[in-house]
Amino acid sequence: MSIKKTSTGYEVRFRVNGRGSREYKKVFSTKSECERFQRYTIAQFETQSDQKPWLDKPKDNRRLTELVELWDDTHGHFLRDAKRRKNKLLMIANELGNPAGSNLTRLEYTRWRTQRSKEGKSPKTLNNDLSYMSSMFNTLIKAEEIHYPNPLAGIDNVRVPERELSYLTPEQITELLAATKQSDNKHVYLITKISLSTGARWGEAEGLTVQRVRNNQVSFTDTKSGKNRSVPISPDLFAEIHEHAKKTRGNNIFTGSITSFRRALARTTIELPKGQAAHVLRHTFASHFMMNGGNILTLQKVLGHSDIKMTMRYAHLAPDFLEEATRLNPLSTIK
Repeated sequence: MSIKKTSTGYEVRFRVNGRGSREYKKVFSTKSECERFQRYTIAQFETQSDQKPWLDKPKDNRRLTELVELWDDTHGHFLRDAKRRKNKLLMIANELGNPAGSNLTRLEYTRWRTQRSKEGKSPKTLNNDLSYMSSMFNTLIKAEEIHYPNPLAGIDNVRVPERELSYLTPEQITELLAATKQSDNKHVYLITKISLSTGARWGEAEGLTVQRVRNNQVSFTDTKSGKNRSVPISPDLFAEIHEHAKKTRGNNIFTGSITSFRRALARTTIELPKGQAAHVLRHTFASHFMMNGGNILTLQKVLGHSDIKMTMRYAHLAPDFLEEATRLNPLSTIK
């Protein structure tokens, strides 16, 4: 180091790491400032040298279960289904053998998925598993908690066969309403009518409060898509709901009634595909809406679908679609 007095003060000149390293030269008003500047500059250089930024980061050996806990702490616990999602991720991690996240390979994951398929897991379940795990990695990468690529990126979903969407005929609707009206549960009949009139999911209709039934419309909150929506209803149904609400205590109009609905459905002659009990009411609303000439974009808003592709499943029921199929098929040109 060299400090010398100049006409304007004191000049300090030094190299941070001997010959060949960068030389610093600066003028200060006092000699002590020169010394402090030199000490500070050399200390900064030594700190950066210890970090060795030109070298790769140490390998991340945290196991999948540790990553799940980290994901839950920083992101997962904000989700509506936080507990279920975390348990699902932990299950997947343990079934994969709980390797380090950085060691997980696509081949390892797809082989595990194949085994799950052979055990009878549905394609939808397999795709959900992949979505949950891949989303966890992407979230941790975005938060800079991990610094390696998503090991599951590039794995395709399993093809899911399109499910049969059953809907009730007018005769079946009449039969079902009669069965629910005879139920010991005083709520099930009206919840059924609300679902048929609005396309609401059973839980959405069941969760209605007095404040959400106003001005001849019902408002659904805390929905599957996370977005609130309001659907008009007839004045008769509006009056019926409020009359029913007077007979109940508290703000909630209904109590849990899905079991009573299933029992009422079992007393009818209606046969449905597996897993479509109360959901058939939503399909019935959507199907009749389109068959009666409804607009597909309006239906999307009423059902609360975030993706129009979900609503397009009902498009084939539109009368103009059916009319064209009859008018334009090849046999229609043969006399």
